Amino acid sequence: MISPELPSEIALLKKSEMKNIPITALFVDIGGILLTNGWDRYSRKQAATDFKLDWGEMENRHQLNVAIYEEGKLALKEYLNRVVFYQNRPFTHAEFRRFMFSQSKPLPQMIELVKCLKAKYGLKVIVVSNEGRELNVYRIRKFKLYAFVDAFISSCFVHIRKPDAEIFRLALDISQAPAQQVIFIDNTLMFTQVAEDLGIKSILHMDYQTTYLKLASFGLLNIA
Repeated sequence: MISPELPSEIALLKKSEMKNIPITALFVDIGGILLTNGWDRYSRKQAATDFKLDWGEMENRHQLNVAIYEEGKLALKEYLNRVVFYQNRPFTHAEFRRFMFSQSKPLPQMIELVKCLKAKYGLKVIVVSNEGRELNVYRIRKFKLYAFVDAFISSCFVHIRKPDAEIFRLALDISQAPAQQVIFIDNTLMFTQVAEDLGIKSILHMDYQTTYLKLASFGLLNIA
């Protein structure tokens, strides 16, 4: 007669089984993970200083338009017309765009880490990012993210924006990876919590070293 498992034994078994589930996909944000943030509060504040704009007014207008801009429902020109060029300025759209795009810089350690993970474990790399279309496309092409990313679930392409859980469900569908076989890396706590609610292992990125150690704790060892 087989003796019934004790609750503690069941828990240990489940924990053991979870350790044996292979990671098959890596979901990553772009801003703060692979590249610097594209158009964050600090960049906007610097723009207000450099172009002598009213920071408070500019930021209020940004907050009113950022959702539809990042969801791809507002082109960059329209966004700038609402946020900056709602009155005559002594500079052009092109000059302001150049400033916006110049804020993007690569984060080489993290890029190499993701490339190494993909090569060593055959992981699918899926970007899950909130960005406006023109800036997103510029960043993908400028820094050749397409060379190692398998799919871009960018808010401007899919018209859904984090923290909406649907963007993660879409990433799971497109990657065809079960949630328990995915690791998501983002530098915004709420976004990692939403992903975890769907069963996705998540890492709140603070710096290269802590993310490296967390990846190692998920069983991805000797990755750099």
